[in-house]
Amino acid sequence: MITMKIIKSEYDKIKPYITKDGSIIRELMHPNVHGNVKQSLAEAIVPVGSKTLLHKHYKSEEIYYILEGKGLMTLGDEKFEVKKGDTILIPPEIPHKIENIGNVPLKILCCSYPPYSHEDTKIMKK
Repeated sequence: MITMKIIKSEYDKIKPYITKDGSIIRELMHPNVHGNVKQSLAEAIVPVGSKTLLHKHYKSEEIYYILEGKGLMTLGDEKFEVKKGDTILIPPEIPHKIENIGNVPLKILCCSYPPYSHEDTKIMKK
């Protein structure tokens, strides 16, 4: 029998914070907080009429899963609409941002490997 430590977080106990790119984040699972090792999982919220700053990650690959709302995604030189149920891969070193173009908060589930860090994030000039 394999014994393992159960790592569980509770949404209501997680305090949101603002990332370097300007989104509101709740770290649902992050090594610095929960003790997992290789990745992070967060909920990002972009309020109505708002957008994140254009940025890139040096090492992290991200996957965005749109939970709610509608957005305009910039990924490298491409711009395209995203909506509830869409999944987007964001490779390392690729500048990206997302704008809420809907009438409800844009909620995104963000998986990052290696885990998200401010040090791995560079804000880009327009």
